[in-house]
Amino acid sequence: MKKLSYETLKEQNYSGYLLEDAPERVLQFGEGNFLRAFVDYFIDVMNEKAGFNSKVVLCQPIRSGLSDMINEQEGLYTLFLRGFQDGQEVNKKRVISCVSRCLNPYSDFEAVLECASNPDLRFITCNTTEAGIAYDPSCQFTDTPANSYPGKLTQFLYRRFQKFGQEEGKGFIILSCELIDDNGKELEKCVLKYAEQWNLGEDFIAWIKKENTFCSTLVDRIVTGYPRNEADAICEELGYKDNLIDTGEIFGFWVIEGPQSIKDEFPVDKAELPILITDNHKPYKQRKVRILNGAHTSFVLGAYLAGQDIVRDCMHDDVICGFMNKTIYDEIIPTLNLPKEELLDFASAVTERFKNPFIDHALLAISLNSTSKWKARVMPSLKEYIKRQGSLPACITASFAFYIAFFNGHTLTEDGLVASRKGNDYTVKDDKNVLEFYLAHKDDSVEDLVHAVCTNTDFWGEDLTALEGFEAAVCNYLTQIREKGTYEVMKSLL
Repeated sequence: MKKLSYETLKEQNYSGYLLEDAPERVLQFGEGNFLRAFVDYFIDVMNEKAGFNSKVVLCQPIRSGLSDMINEQEGLYTLFLRGFQDGQEVNKKRVISCVSRCLNPYSDFEAVLECASNPDLRFITCNTTEAGIAYDPSCQFTDTPANSYPGKLTQFLYRRFQKFGQEEGKGFIILSCELIDDNGKELEKCVLKYAEQWNLGEDFIAWIKKENTFCSTLVDRIVTGYPRNEADAICEELGYKDNLIDTGEIFGFWVIEGPQSIKDEFPVDKAELPILITDNHKPYKQRKVRILNGAHTSFVLGAYLAGQDIVRDCMHDDVICGFMNKTIYDEIIPTLNLPKEELLDFASAVTERFKNPFIDHALLAISLNSTSKWKARVMPSLKEYIKRQGSLPACITASFAFYIAFFNGHTLTEDGLVASRKGNDYTVKDDKNVLEFYLAHKDDSVEDLVHAVCTNTDFWGEDLTALEGFEAAVCNYLTQIREKGTYEVMKSLL
């Protein structure tokens, strides 16, 4: 079977959109599944629908990566976006042709720096994982390349400054996609620190600030990546060998914090893409964390104890799905400030996303580090609900009892805290101090256990017994869980 290439597609009389030649206007740090199913997909659609006419040159961010494989396929790969949309099962296929090549800075850093001399280059995108945006003072300007991503970016920007520093409009619009708060601002801080540490001069620092726009962004799409178990059958159907097949959910949403003038160069509206350019991305981040992530964290532990294993199956159970929806619509949405219509649309999409027949999202995988997740994703809704309504949100309060019941283990191993569900063992994974705490309280009465958890300020940053009635309500739910199980508690709340 022939490998995917432009020639192979021509031989097949492929009728889909392809862009074989265009200027390289985007440099992307990161060549993994997420960026290729998200940013590169959007750019490909902009090329087709809005005449963006841009190729993306990828830069492999770590020593081991996909550069050879990408170059062997001329940057081409097949993307499948799959899931539920408007109640219908969708499986969309697209050959992505916006990638020109992939560079490996560890074997040829000069090739990366040479891109700075390209006058057409205008955008830089990146997703170097949460750990990627970090300042490492051991990095030196003479390193080839600097070890940290912000270090590499500073080296690149300095080469650009040397070439075009006297011309206006030759800086970059930088779109940071890492999953950290204020990703763009944090990246800019690191770059400025390196410029100072490496004594690159006040003129360069002034150019960074004046000619470059570091955008913080929110990215939202579940990307499942290379479909290992289906790949052979998919290639057979495609009629070519594609070692870079990528898969993700159909839903996608990108919020870019920056000036509206970005649209003049990045035609997202013209291409009718789900990309929002706004002066403040934080309400949208809050919406995602509270509704999507908060829903996950509030129901999965109770659903697991009720005998479920996969998110999709929970959505086909009227009680569990009903509990989740009551949590979202009655207790989370009333605590948020975006227009109600937007919140309801997003919540509706969440239920469809959780039903995705192409993603086996294991509840135990979601349960990882549930203590910090409950604090970040659910606790703000709890407190805001009390503040606005003057009463406790019943489902959220019950979810705290589910959390305690899930963590009520009996044996600590290297893998985690072993607990039991209906006679079978499962492993709770969280920070060591969390697991040791629950082990120490494994034989507590309901009242003592709930009091110990609520007053653990290391977990919550505050004493939750200060929330009027919360401790007593959690005790009541945990007692019911021990007597009847989490499923009956969910049912009683509907």
